[in-house]
Amino acid sequence: MEIVKKIDLNCDMGESFGVYRVGDDAALIAALIQTPEGCAITSANIACGYHAGDPLVMDRTVRLAARHGVGIGAHPGFPDLLGFGRRAMQLTSNEIENDVLYQVGALAAFARSVGASLVHVKPHGALYNMAAQDLEMARAIAQGVARVDPALILVGLSGSALIDAGRAMGLRVAREGFADRAYNADGTLRSRRLPGAVIETPEAAAERALRMARDGAVTAYTGEEIALQVDTICVHGDTPTAIDIARAIRRRLAEADVVLAPMGAFV
Repeated sequence: MEIVKKIDLNCDMGESFGVYRVGDDAALIAALIQTPEGCAITSANIACGYHAGDPLVMDRTVRLAARHGVGIGAHPGFPDLLGFGRRAMQLTSNEIENDVLYQVGALAAFARSVGASLVHVKPHGALYNMAAQDLEMARAIAQGVARVDPALILVGLSGSALIDAGRAMGLRVAREGFADRAYNADGTLRSRRLPGAVIETPEAAAERALRMARDGAVTAYTGEEIALQVDTICVHGDTPTAIDIARAIRRRLAEADVVLAPMGAFV
């Protein structure tokens, strides 16, 4: 079995909109940089204005990540502010490709404006989950990413169609696992509409992260053991205990000699 010696810890951020605040990006990064090892997260997935975020939030979050040496990624989603991008939408492949192109291009411009570079792209919510199983949708996303910059890393659920589509497009890919989400027996994520879908206990999330990084495995909600090779592990910024979860994961991985590094450094 593959043993992961380096792992990226990513967080979905910049998901406020106008006067509406989701998560606490400044507190998340500021609190974590107080650790002796530096910032606990190594990559930020920044909303691009479709499911959340706006130009002011995008600019502020990009600057925050750049200031602390956190890898900058675009987090494109469905055009669904009302549903936070977590509702399934039926779009054509052409619509998906160009929606991704539009959002990623915008975030890349904000990164360039502060002398930073966009490193990766991670689709959000329903777009991400649908593309995990729908190869046509996955190809449309990969094509949109490649049109912005073929050197970008495409992040997708480990073992999913999105990873296959990215590789077929010639993109670098990062296989993702979720420390704060429950899994179905087939390796997909348990719906947020169901009980037990979100894991908020820091130590439980940290133990799951360690098993993914060290053992290449995770236990499904129904008890099955799932093989799961990961390059990056996600903590959702809107999870109430996100800061404590990220700290616990960093501590647990360090104890096991797993090195945290931005995905751009090793993928």
